[in-house]
Amino acid sequence: MMEFIVLLGGCERMSRRPYDVYLYTDNFVFSRHAEKQKLLSFLLQHNDPHGDHALPVLPVIGGPTTGKKSLVAHVCGDERVRSRFSSVLHLDGDNLLSILNHGRTMEGMMLVVVEFASDVDDDDWQKFQSFLIRISRGSKIIIVSKLKGLARFGSVKPIFLSVLSKDELRYLFKALAFGSVDPAEHPRLVQIADEFVKVLNNMQGSLIAANSYADVLRKNLNVRFWCCTLDKAIRFLKRNLSIDGVQPSTRLSQGHRVDITDFALHPLSMTRYTINVSVKEESPSVTLGGLIADPRVRPEGDFILTSWESRLPPHKSFVYFVTSHARDTCEGSALLGRKRRGVPI
Repeated sequence: MMEFIVLLGGCERMSRRPYDVYLYTDNFVFSRHAEKQKLLSFLLQHNDPHGDHALPVLPVIGGPTTGKKSLVAHVCGDERVRSRFSSVLHLDGDNLLSILNHGRTMEGMMLVVVEFASDVDDDDWQKFQSFLIRISRGSKIIIVSKLKGLARFGSVKPIFLSVLSKDELRYLFKALAFGSVDPAEHPRLVQIADEFVKVLNNMQGSLIAANSYADVLRKNLNVRFWCCTLDKAIRFLKRNLSIDGVQPSTRLSQGHRVDITDFALHPLSMTRYTINVSVKEESPSVTLGGLIADPRVRPEGDFILTSWESRLPPHKSFVYFVTSHARDTCEGSALLGRKRRGVPI
């Protein structure tokens, strides 16, 4: 028993209420403990000097909003990982071979994180890996992508991230929405929260949507406000599904527009805010919570909408460019024209 207690003393502690840790210490990735341990074990394990000459590669594969980058960033921030590698290099898979021009500035044992939005040629991957072997033996590679085909480059079994289960999503959403308030004191709000979880399940369990709605609700524990917000969420989902039957989160990840008329009470659509979007730096900005709570905060003309800012590294902000339907592109106008025929809901 004494040996067992000593063994447990060297293990990482798990909270009985994991969201408390997630909220107050920003040091816990909800429902990803097993994946975190596997990733840590991969990074901290010493390379086999008698093995083949290929570098160890671990693919982290998952759909949009499953927390791939948050999980990797969380593990890369661990002191044990930071002390083991001389540097952590983040690369865009679309420019994979650009690293060949920087060999002189790279030294030591590196952790290389490569994010792929599209597939890569096997020959290019081999050139990339051979280059790293020459300049930095002992380094390791993490692949981050939604493409399952990239698992073929892994030297170990990939980590596949899926959306949260219904029970996990229900627990997380209620913890987010009620915060430090005891849900038992608000039985009607608990019922509304359960209805919200049904909507979120229809949104493929999106963590972004769960956090966005919960942040709005937590600031106003009023039954009427929660009912009104739930109604807007249902109408938003139905309106966008009526376009082509595709989830709003999927449409956004594919670069298409999403209708947010039901949040703003005005014909508006939004798309991901990228450097390809033509927008002035002085464009006004509002939060999704502010827009839902009071649609009158909507600026005149185009504006930037922040739906949620992650509390965990890499502290990503989910920002979108919002424009009126009248100023959409030809493609967007066609889609939104179809949408208008699909409403009212």
